Amino acid sequence: MTELPALITAFTTMFIIIDPPGLAPVFIALTQGMSPAQRRTIAIRACVISAILMIIFLFLGETVLGFIGISMDAFRIAGGILLFLTALDMLFQKRQARREENAAEGQAEHEDDPSVFPLALPLIVGPGAITTIILLAGGAKDAADFGAIAMVLLAVLLIVLLAFLAAPALERALGKTGLNIVTRVLGMLLAALAVQFVLDGLRGFGIGA
Repeated sequence: MTELPALITAFTTMFIIIDPPGLAPVFIALTQGMSPAQRRTIAIRACVISAILMIIFLFLGETVLGFIGISMDAFRIAGGILLFLTALDMLFQKRQARREENAAEGQAEHEDDPSVFPLALPLIVGPGAITTIILLAGGAKDAADFGAIAMVLLAVLLIVLLAFLAAPALERALGKTGLNIVTRVLGMLLAALAVQFVLDGLRGFGIGA
């Protein structure tokens, strides 16, 4: 996992799953009417909470699987299928609509501070992100691997933070059409990565080359 190609794959997977450009307009909607200082505070808090959740799943996710008797290869296959369904949502624009619905619900319930819900959970650390973190942890062999994965997760969260801080400018630059194009391209890449997860799981069971 400490090799550059593996790190690039891990980063690309997490980036696609979390989709910082897609989160930017949701962040704008959740913080509408707030001052720049309030927006910065919420953005930082959401990313810090997300980092804590990710680290917990990174180090304890596989232990929980072992406790309930699920092998990593079985989880890779199930996770790959889940990621593929997420990719389909992105390709057909269902994911963004669901995010906006979650955002609206979260804003109604936590109008003053949306950093925990719905920003950190489930918009940043959603089922797809949790699945991916556990799958990446399954390929870690030592402390260096876990450290490398943790750095990848933090790097993606840093991009999320930057997207939040630059959300108004990003929205003006891309426009609705631009954001839709970016989401669909990321969905295509995620579909390919999801298939790779399934193939890796099948190889673990001795199916395929």
